[in-house]
Amino acid sequence: MLDPKVLITIKDLPLLAKTVIDGFMNGFNKSTVKGPGLEFSQYRSYQPGDDLRWLDWRMFARSDRYYIRESEVETSISVRFLVDASASMNHDDGGIKKIDYAKFLAASLAYLANLQGDSVGLYVFQDGGLFSLASKPDPQHLQRLFYHLQQVTPAGTFTKAVHYKELFTGANRKELLVFVTDMYQADGEISKLLDSLSALKHEVIVFHLMGKNELDFDFGQYATLEDLETGQTIDINTEQVTVYKEKLQAHLEAIRLQLLGKHIYYRMISTSQPLDTALRDFLVQRNKSKF
Repeated sequence: MLDPKVLITIKDLPLLAKTVIDGFMNGFNKSTVKGPGLEFSQYRSYQPGDDLRWLDWRMFARSDRYYIRESEVETSISVRFLVDASASMNHDDGGIKKIDYAKFLAASLAYLANLQGDSVGLYVFQDGGLFSLASKPDPQHLQRLFYHLQQVTPAGTFTKAVHYKELFTGANRKELLVFVTDMYQADGEISKLLDSLSALKHEVIVFHLMGKNELDFDFGQYATLEDLETGQTIDINTEQVTVYKEKLQAHLEAIRLQLLGKHIYYRMISTSQPLDTALRDFLVQRNKSKF
């Protein structure tokens, strides 16, 4: 159920998010999430007087010994989702647009964060402006986030720096910022934004979306590519596939090293990939943000 080709058939975003997280947690380990504010810590041997509700019957079936699942109270955090909705996010690969994948990912992570008792917020970079929905922890707010995310249609260029102020006026506490983008920038505007965000000392994750056709340089019968933001076109030269792939890998490595230098977690994801890698990355970075 984490395959984007399956998810594209689910038109209701809240249902999609619940489906993704239920499937992920079933495959990951149901005992890792026992309710808001709780996280699995470790197993220990059963002692007389222990609450039997915390017995792990799967461990008993495997080992024929009784184990208790210990847990610790978490500190809830604020998680803000930053979604690039400039026109380049309309890039399509096999019926999955980058913006579709971005919605799947942001909605699923927001649902997971809300389960953990976190505040969630949404910021959409679109047509030179910025849509803002401040972080709150309640379920009704999560539904508002789903609603606004569902309405997003990519358009125009990336947000102008004059609007970034709304990103920097949050609470004076450490936050986790999750940025979903294709890293398309005309004049380093995304790099400048990440410079500013990293200076705030928040934990930042960048999920860089790429189409499989971009990675493989496989555009079927098309002979010309069009820049979705500028309208410029370029002829496809299939004889240059090797050169293209080498330059692309060098470009991606340069981005990774640049963000590593800013202490920003970076993950390039193909829109053909299931969501589980990104969900695991999120949980790891969320844990870091608590401290």
